[in-house]
Amino acid sequence: MSKTICIIDDEMMLREVVRRYLEHDGFHVIEAETAPQAMDLLRDQHVDLILLDIMLPGLDGFTLLRVLKNSDEYTLLDINGGVPVIILSSRGDEADRITGFELGVDDYVVKPFSPRELVARVKAVLRRVQGNITEEESAKPLQYDALIIDPLKRVVKIGERNPTLTVREFDLLWLLASYPQQVFTRDQLLNRVWGYEYYGDDSTVTVHIRRLREKLEADPSNPQYIQTVWGVGYKFEPPKKTT
Repeated sequence: MSKTICIIDDEMMLREVVRRYLEHDGFHVIEAETAPQAMDLLRDQHVDLILLDIMLPGLDGFTLLRVLKNSDEYTLLDINGGVPVIILSSRGDEADRITGFELGVDDYVVKPFSPRELVARVKAVLRRVQGNITEEESAKPLQYDALIIDPLKRVVKIGERNPTLTVREFDLLWLLASYPQQVFTRDQLLNRVWGYEYYGDDSTVTVHIRRLREKLEADPSNPQYIQTVWGVGYKFEPPKKTT
């Protein structure tokens, strides 16, 4: 069954070109020109990946993404943990990239771009999502004191709390927690979590680590679980047992 890609962009020519390339590779494509059109479309339509322009008329792409993540109207769209998002933007400055990654997007493509490269990125993101699910189906939950990480359900529980993680946040936590006290460089984390085909930079890892700490740690400025090894990278530190 072909994967469904949703293009949300107000440039008709861009949508047409990207749609042709995606359909040539066997994808089913749906389109929206504005944020309100996208919201109407996604209420009743399952999609496997979203290509989202930031500079939409009226409601911008970042605001639309927040609406989709925080509204209960989009039951078919598990955007907090299931449906990956690739940002399309003519703005490539660091602040916009960080905003996107803080919202949980999976990739950030700056216009103008090669349609072939974009299709390659779409395939790479979908492979990572599907590959992570396949590898984790037979894995058992990890438990460190009050922290439980369930790879099959892809849920995290800390005591009575159930923080919601994005796809990449969960994958990053799972990798670190699977190798407690092992130090990973940012490049290693990019390769293992985002894949060798990832085109971004290591600031992506920094943003996701910060987001994980905000969701997991009682005091993100003094983290218990995810610790920085200065000059090297990050490691997962299991809580010390109390007697």
